[in-house]
Amino acid sequence: MQATKAAIVGGLIAGVVTSAVMVAGRKSGVMSKTLDRDAVDWIDDVTGSRALIGDSGTSAVEFVNHLGASAAFAAAIPTLRQLAPSLSPVALGTLYGTALYAVNIGAIAPLLGITEGEVKAGPRKAAERWAIHVLQAVVTAVLAQRLTSPPAAI
Repeated sequence: MQATKAAIVGGLIAGVVTSAVMVAGRKSGVMSKTLDRDAVDWIDDVTGSRALIGDSGTSAVEFVNHLGASAAFAAAIPTLRQLAPSLSPVALGTLYGTALYAVNIGAIAPLLGITEGEVKAGPRKAAERWAIHVLQAVVTAVLAQRLTSPPAAI
């Protein structure tokens, strides 16, 4: 498969994986209020969506947005791979996920009012957000590599 397409497919799958992890983490009590719920609240605050389409509808809008962002950010993986060909997909994903977290959650999300800022959120919530971004990027990078690698000989 072509590298950019493989990365986008990997990103979409990673978006589903991280959404599932956030739901499971939140429902089990392992994680606090997760970023997806912050985004749902923000969408409702900006649009009044819960009054129109309910919490489930607003959650669906957020999920589609999350998948779109996952695919868009995944498209950078082939370029990053070319810049750092010796890094494993796990190392590349960890670095990229950390960078995405720093820019998106450390800077942009608080400016937009999606989050309260990482200092105010506290170390536990900040660590959860960072871990989700790293998971997202690692799954994307690993899948992108697997989808572009030739099949193993039997």
